[in-house]
Amino acid sequence: MTMTSVTVRSQEGLRQEITAGRHRLVADEPVEAGGTDAGPDPYALLLAALGACTAMTVRIYAQRKGWVVDEITVELEHAKVHAEDCANCESPASLVDRIQRRIRLRGRLDSAQVSRLAEIARKCPVHKTLVGGVRVLDDVALA
Repeated sequence: MTMTSVTVRSQEGLRQEITAGRHRLVADEPVEAGGTDAGPDPYALLLAALGACTAMTVRIYAQRKGWVVDEITVELEHAKVHAEDCANCESPASLVDRIQRRIRLRGRLDSAQVSRLAEIARKCPVHKTLVGGVRVLDDVALA
């Protein structure tokens, strides 16, 4: 079982210092949401994780096949939208999260290869985690 460990420490205001191994990142909220815009907001970081994993997964597969892919661009958007079968759309509980992912490939690929890479993108581990459901276990205590 692979274990990933990240530590987030609150800073002034809504700014957060993120430590992932030897890497440091900053997360914050935009000014209009009460932050100082010192870094991406948490949803942007979530989209970044999905986009990075998607591009890596597609790249690895293409390389193994010997396919020429010069560039992979993944554009993502997150929104809260009404469920398609929404019976009570006025309720905030009727909203679901939707991520729009656009994958653009540049290289010498035919339509069958592009189709296969689209399938492979759906096998990216972060994508599988998001669509498979996540269990978050909390342990809250005084330090």
